[in-house]
Parts: sequence; structure tokens; C-alpha cells
Amino acid sequence: MQNLHDALPPNSSVKVSTVHAMDVLASSDPPSSGAFKPELSAALDPLLAFLSKTGSPFLINPYPYFAYLSDPRAETLAFCLFQPNAGRPDAGSGLTYTNMFDAMVDAVRAALDAKGYKDVDIVVAETGWPHKGDPDEAGATVENAGAFVSGLVSHLRSLAGTPRAPGKSVDTYIFAVYDEDLKPGKGSERYFGLFQTSLTETYPTGLLRNGTAGLGPAMAPSLAPTSVPPPPPALPTPQGTPAQSGSAAVAGPSGLCSPGTAGAKCSRHNAAESSRTFSVPTIIAGFLFTALQMLI
Repeated sequence: MQNLHDALPPNSSVKVSTVHAMDVLASSDPPSSGAFKPELSAALDPLLAFLSKTGSPFLINPYPYFAYLSDPRAETLAFCLFQPNAGRPDAGSGLTYTNMFDAMVDAVRAALDAKGYKDVDIVVAETGWPHKGDPDEAGATVENAGAFVSGLVSHLRSLAGTPRAPGKSVDTYIFAVYDEDLKPGKGSERYFGLFQTSLTETYPTGLLRNGTAGLGPAMAPSLAPTSVPPPPPALPTPQGTPAQSGSAAVAGPSGLCSPGTAGAKCSRHNAAESSRTFSVPTIIAGFLFTALQMLI
């Protein structure tokens, strides 16, 4: 990262950073208890010093869906989908949280503050909700995916911020433009796509400007997952390795699963995904993400 930064022209506005799964945290519930894992200090401490020195953000991948999957109750679903709920008080800070997204972001904010890096901003590099899943993946439905994305966009547009950092919207990138039908693992991993290959929306998101997908009432939540077919066999490449599908972002969801933990989610990264090259959908994703930032 230092070498990349050194290669930039003087006074360049380009920021150099790297993404982090939520499992860099040793604790996240309540958000005020957020703290990095001590065993990661040797790698994180110089990284945080670099981000502070260069004015670069700390990138995170919070996925409320995986937090819900570890605690699939109706009240947890409402909390994750930005829908009316009783809220969750944080005794450590005296703040009350009304959605899981804010709780996850603020847990990271607390961890950064505890390290003395209040000057390092947070950017959400990935978040989303699957619109299909395996029979044992509760909540992976078109209705819930639409409710999450629509609720997220409304929340960001409101500029309400989070309870710990009010009045400031967090720069957020939604995963993903298209489904990844060749991706291995659970069914939900393949169905985060906002658009079909026909460029029609998978569900209304509120992101399009043509009036066909305005921020209307959110879809009613659904507990039962939408069933998905098994992934097709990977196509061989000249090198003999499975072919990767076109991706809307560089990598998929990742993180930690632990029941009842605000900010918990499941790790999915692997070396093959991290090393794949940018595809045309990735470029489209960049335009979509930029458009979202402009809208909010």
C-alpha cells in the first residue's frame, strides 16, 4: 500500500486502502464494545497509521443478512431491514439503535476510536442482501432484498448518520450488480444481483432515474427463502481452473458468524476470488456506486 501511494503524483486525490471483513473485531455487541482482535495488532497498527497519515478511509464489508441468519427471529429481521422495531439500547454509550447497519458501522467506529484513530473515516465497501437462498437460509427472498436496499438508500439519503456519528452519511457501495451463478458455496452467495443480464431490475431499488424504481413503500418482509437451483458445473479454462462468473464487485461477502452478535456474518473470501481481474460488470458497478454517492 505504501508503494502504491508513493507511485501516485504529488497532491493526488486518489486514496489507497484495503477492505476488511467484520471478523477483524473481537467484539461488536453492543456497538460501544467494538474492539479489534488483539492478535491482529501487528498488521492493523501500521495499516491504521498509514490510513491516518494519508487521509484514507477504513473499508469494511458489513452484511446485516448474515447477522440475521445467525439469529432468525422476526424482530431481528425488522431490525436488519430498516423496518419499525423496538430498537436496541447500548448500555455502554446510552445510545439506541434502530437498524443493524448502523450497529455494525458503529462497532467499527468504536474500535477505531479505541485505537486512537478518530480521524480515520469509515467507508462501506460492500453490503447487500441475497434475493434467493437454500432452504436453510432464512430471509433470502426478493421481498427482503428489496426492503433492505430500499431502506438502506432511504437511510443514506436522509443524512441521519449513525447514533455514534450523527449527521454524516457513510459512503456505501452495494453488492452486487449481477448474480454470480458459478460461485460455489451456499445458494445465497450466488444471488446478490441488483440487475438481471437483460438490465432489468431484480427488484425495485430506488437507484434508477427513469422513474420505474422510485423509493416507494418497502416490500413486505418474508421469512421463507426463495429456492435456488444448484450451481452449474464450472467451465474449464485454458489453465485448467474453474471459470469465474462476471462479478459486480471484486469480492463477495465475508465475515464472522456467531449467534446474537450485532455485526456477525460469514466469511466467504478466498484467494481465487481476491485475485480475479476486473470484468465489464465491475466497471458498470463503479458507475452505479458513483451514481449512488451522487444521489445521497
